Amino acid sequence: MEPCEFPHIASQLAPIFARHGRDATRLLQVLREVQDAFHFIPPEAVSCIAIYLDMPRASVEGVAGFYSFLSLKPDGEYRVLFSDNITDHMLGKPELMQYFCNKLWVEPGKVSEDNLVSVDSASCTGMCDQGPAALVNGWPLTNLDNNRLDLIAELIRLRKPVADWPPMLFEVADNIRRKDVLLGEPLEPGAAIRATLARGARQTLAEVEIANLRGRGGAGFKTAAKWSFCHAALVEADGSEICDVGATLKRIMVCNADEGEPGTFKDRVLLASYADLVFEGMTVGARVVGASKGFLYLRGEYRYLLDKLEAVLARRRAQGLLGCDILGEKGFDFDIEIHLGAGAYICGEESALIESLEGKRGRPRNRPPFPVTHGYLGLPTVVDNVETFACAARIAERGGAWFAAMGTPQSTGSKLLSISGDVSRPGIYEYPFGVTVEQILRDCGGVDAHAVQVSGPSGTLVSWQEFGRRIAFEDLPTAGAFMVFHRKREMFAAAHNFTHFFAHESCGFCTPCRVGTQLQKKIMDKIAGGHGTASDLEEMKNLGHILKTMSHCGLGSSAANPVLDTLKKFPGTFERKLKALVFEPAFDLDGALETARKITGRDDEWAHL
Repeated sequence: MEPCEFPHIASQLAPIFARHGRDATRLLQVLREVQDAFHFIPPEAVSCIAIYLDMPRASVEGVAGFYSFLSLKPDGEYRVLFSDNITDHMLGKPELMQYFCNKLWVEPGKVSEDNLVSVDSASCTGMCDQGPAALVNGWPLTNLDNNRLDLIAELIRLRKPVADWPPMLFEVADNIRRKDVLLGEPLEPGAAIRATLARGARQTLAEVEIANLRGRGGAGFKTAAKWSFCHAALVEADGSEICDVGATLKRIMVCNADEGEPGTFKDRVLLASYADLVFEGMTVGARVVGASKGFLYLRGEYRYLLDKLEAVLARRRAQGLLGCDILGEKGFDFDIEIHLGAGAYICGEESALIESLEGKRGRPRNRPPFPVTHGYLGLPTVVDNVETFACAARIAERGGAWFAAMGTPQSTGSKLLSISGDVSRPGIYEYPFGVTVEQILRDCGGVDAHAVQVSGPSGTLVSWQEFGRRIAFEDLPTAGAFMVFHRKREMFAAAHNFTHFFAHESCGFCTPCRVGTQLQKKIMDKIAGGHGTASDLEEMKNLGHILKTMSHCGLGSSAANPVLDTLKKFPGTFERKLKALVFEPAFDLDGALETARKITGRDDEWAHL
């Protein structure tokens, strides 16, 4: 392999390469560390990485250009990204961001002339219960106001390293407001694993089936079925039985901690304060399916949790709960590795997440085959949500019948809800499935609520007339987001914000989503600018049909939900924005000539269109 032609860069990259080896699946992790070291990814570094990993330079650039937290151009020593979720807007994000830019003499979306700082927006950072929020070089800033921004601006002017900033700026509270069976009872590390070993892997799978556990990421697929399919994918080929783990890499367990849905932050709290419960569930699942390798895919916005999670994993290894011969069980070998994301909502989709784990751009795969048979590196792979694994640990410990006795027959157990918006007590609430929207609003202080966005932009908008509906897979399925809007809120603003989110987060793989989300955003911009007509509303309905029926993955098929739901349930919010009932172009050609008229001093009829 030829040496890198930039020895000064190569020497700086050497420690990074030493940590990750010549493994192309580690490319994203390498790029993240290069970004941290240089505050961007220099072209010379791209060349060195390509040579070291023996891959085309274009492939390295392609991955670096895909993730929003990576940059191929200088972003300044300090990169400040204000959370752009609608709840942050409701708390004053636009005004605060402009105030901060004025303090530092920098334009939004640009780098200061001295290359010190850049200020921009980012999609939801998972801090909706304590916004307005932002990230500075990847670290969270919460509860922002003018006073905090004054302090941050001064620290940046002084070029003080972020690691030396006052800790109070980075405080992230759990804000757990209501606990039930998942959060309310302590777990002794190893209890669920011991119960699994005593019961046997087959019977543990049966208990998960009895519990009727369904995926907590929103789709609601039965966990026992997924685990069974993953195990069965290799049984005929190698004759292995359940609990035949061994040292050979045969099956993979992946915990999807890339909760990028705006308004969702429950997984953040589980990882911050209940990591043992999550890792315990992964280990139980590994025993059942016969996996020896696990990954926690941690969203880039939660990188501040990395050291804490690594410490939990190290402790569990020391306790014999991870590694070889777990709890003395010969051949029960399983360990977990953490991979950091880099700001891509699409990686919450399981096949896109696997692509990212393999060091690639996070683009959804064609299916079939499904990950349970052909996942990470072509191996049978289980991908489950953080909350799902936490539930699996409780089931392994307490039994399936205990879990199934809660909730509803089709939606057993409890559900964590991330509640934000116009409420007096935002935070995490755990309820048995079947709770009504009305009850939740009473508990969280949403006394003047007019609408609730359940499960984020890709979910369902519930109007005040529907507050009797229930949180359950058979009524209102949800990944956990619960954003509340009071009567004085203009619901058009929420739908407008969500269209910008989907346009920004589309991976660009398929034309319906790539083009459709941009067209939807432009039409909403036109209406917001006062140029909308009734024909624009019809055009958005047509776009919605195309997005829903022709998009490659769930992002595109759900991108029209906010607009279509708002049009159906709050039509007045659009009608009040319309300028005319007939078509009107968004571009004002006559207005564009105003500057020319002033320069020439003309204002006659021939100077107008």
